[in-house]
Order: sequence, then structure tokens, then C-alpha cells
Amino acid sequence: MMREQKSKLAALLMAALTVGTCHGAAARDQAVTLRFALTADGKDVGCAAPLSNLGSGRLETKLHDARFYIHDVKLIDAKGVRTPVALAQNDWQYAGVALLDFKDARGGNTPCTDTNPAKNTTVGGTAPAGAYAGLEFSIGVPVQGMADDKIVSLNHSSTETAVPPLDIAAMAWNWQAGRKFLLVEVIPPAPYITKSDGSKTRIWMTHLGSSGCKGNPATGEIVSCARENRFTVTFDRFDPKTQRVEFDLTRLFENTDLLVDKGGAIGCMTALDDPECPAIFSALGLNLAESAPGAGDAGKQTKPGVSPVFKVGAAKPAKIVGGKQ
Repeated sequence: MMREQKSKLAALLMAALTVGTCHGAAARDQAVTLRFALTADGKDVGCAAPLSNLGSGRLETKLHDARFYIHDVKLIDAKGVRTPVALAQNDWQYAGVALLDFKDARGGNTPCTDTNPAKNTTVGGTAPAGAYAGLEFSIGVPVQGMADDKIVSLNHSSTETAVPPLDIAAMAWNWQAGRKFLLVEVIPPAPYITKSDGSKTRIWMTHLGSSGCKGNPATGEIVSCARENRFTVTFDRFDPKTQRVEFDLTRLFENTDLLVDKGGAIGCMTALDDPECPAIFSALGLNLAESAPGAGDAGKQTKPGVSPVFKVGAAKPAKIVGGKQ
């Protein structure tokens, strides 16, 4: 009987220790919520209101679309040590990749409206409990990632078979089944955009993705790209509770004439010979071409961690313009 009681006591102690360990493991993680906003002229913007003072001509334009992917999200402590954030998996996040979508109506070239609740401006996950001072993340979709303890293809995969948020046709990049890492489309005022042949067009497009790619993912080939065009954003000081990340359209188009397109695709679609791309790439903090012959830095960040279009702002701005936040 004594032996049986001791055995039961040992089992109870083991169960208690196991529960304590589980609770302890849970306590070592903390929830992380990062907020993002689209701004222009110092104000939050959406589909319903004009974007004031945009471009070199300080024009009143309208938003047509704005989305971008981020990955490799990390918190930074006071000593500069980076700790990865494990992103939750949902319709906006998969395998460490998240989609920020500031367009209230989803899909293709549909008009930008403020009626669709699918808009997403937050990224969520967990990180080990600790004191953090900063934030880091990268723009783009990596070649591969981990999901359900397996290595999965991410950037170079079909949108028809991919899971959300990599299944959006409007974010597909024609070259080797890649993704548009960043998509911003605006509509300048009438008479709209004058093309190099004198004709007119309505939507000015910024599409960023990897270029100069080789390899066919449909046949199992490994895809490699001469210009990756991914970049990292680092904030040494960032508090998720009181601050948010702002994508500044004013800075993106600061040196761009939104009423003229001098050649190539309308706007900038990452092409080396597109006259509109140098100003856009400068604003993003990327080298469009090599900084010098043989430098090998085309598609690389000009200064690590720095992208002029991203900045830290207050989580609750005093004024919200255009669309529901």
C-alpha cells in the first residue's frame, strides 16, 4: 500500500512539474502586434480621399492600390541583439511572410473603395519575453520558408496553388512566377499621364520585384535572380505599444513627375532602362543598377537598414483622412 501511495505521489509530482514547465514555457513568450499605415503629406490616406501634394508637381492624386510583403521580422534589444518574431499563420501571414494591404477593395484592377473589410494593416506573432528597443523587417518574399516544419517554396511559386497571402493574382510577377514585393498605384489628375508617344494613360504604377531571373520553377529548376530587390528596414528605437510603421507616399514620389512617362512600362516596374525607376529606387533605398562597374550591387540596398520611405509614427494619429482605419 505504501509503495502504491508513493507511486501515486510521484505521478502527481511529475504531472505538477509538467504543468509548471508548460506554463513556464508559455510565460517565456509574449504577443507582438505591429501596426502599419499609409501616409501622404503627413496624413493617413485611404481610398476615399485625395492624396495631396504628391510628386514633383505637388499634385492632388487618388489612390488606386497599395500593398507590400514583409518577412524576417525581428525585435532588437538595447544591445542590438535581434530576436525573430514567430508570425502566426492566417490569411495574411504564412511561413514568416505577411502581406500589408491598404487597398480596401481586393483584387486586380478593381476601383479603390472603402467598402471591403479585408484591408490589413497589422502583423502579429510572438517573441520570447524581454525588453526590446527596436524593430527590423525586410520588404519582399524570400525564395523559401518554413511551414509546418517543412521547407516550402514562396516567391517562385504559382499563385493558383499557393496559400494566402501568396495566392493573390494582382501580386504575381511575370518573371519566373515571382511576386511583386511592393505595389503602389496612383491616379494623377486629368488629363492624366502623357506617354512618350503622346498618348494618355490613367494609372501611375510602382511595381517592385526580383528581376534578371533564370530558371523555371514549374519544372523544378532553382530560380536565381541577378537583382533581388529585397531590402531591410531597421528602427533602433521602436515601441509597438505606442508607435507604428509608416509608408510615406510623399517621399516615394518626391522626385517623380506623375504626369509624364518617358518610356518603358507606365511608372516604374523595376526595369534597368526605365527612365522613371532611378528616382523611385532612390526613395526606396535601392541600387537600380550597379553603383560602379563590377560592384555587383544592383538590386542591393544602398545603406543597410535604411529606406527613406519608411518611418516611425505615433500609433494613434490626430487626424485620419480617407477610408476607415
